[in-house]
Amino acid sequence: MDNRTAVANLLDHNASLDAVAAHLDALDHPTRLAQCRALGRGAQRALFNLASAERVTLADLVPADVAARREVIQFGMNTLPLPGGLRRFEKRFCRPEDGSDRLFGYNEGSTRPLIGPGYFVAVSTAGNSEWQQRGAVVVDYYQVPNGPVVEGWPKVVPNSSGLQMFVFQGTRDFMRRVSDWVTIGAAYKGEKALDHYFVLVRNPG
Repeated sequence: MDNRTAVANLLDHNASLDAVAAHLDALDHPTRLAQCRALGRGAQRALFNLASAERVTLADLVPADVAARREVIQFGMNTLPLPGGLRRFEKRFCRPEDGSDRLFGYNEGSTRPLIGPGYFVAVSTAGNSEWQQRGAVVVDYYQVPNGPVVEGWPKVVPNSSGLQMFVFQGTRDFMRRVSDWVTIGAAYKGEKALDHYFVLVRNPG
């Protein structure tokens, strides 16, 4: 099986989430990242539908033993109608130093100097039954960090500022867990699903 298309082939053959997760977690990081980056829109939609909305936690994005304000990088690939290189990005997360049950983060990539960092706060969707059906964690661009972030990160600015208002303002991403190393999100504008997705692969470093 071609390493670049193995996950898509599993999805084409109606494999279970457990089978997809076992396959991904058995790979080394470069191979896992290459396979996830090879997933197109249809495959990412299928993977999002297959993934469990209840299993993902904030610890899947930033492991529980990571100290506050220590950066965790998630390598992403989205399904926007852009050239392949522009669909690659990173979501960079950290725990806030106040100990609250949330994560701070922003988007890093080739377009960041032009568009802006797209800061967000990630929180559990517990207590909102409609949101819980979409995913157990929401990456919420309506909120931006209100405390210190990782040293060296861009300046925190609201998503109503500059060109990023056309990309991030009014957006929420709902996350589902795929495996120990992989999550997948679906983008919403307000309460409307955009039918665009992104897969994240956590950096093991």
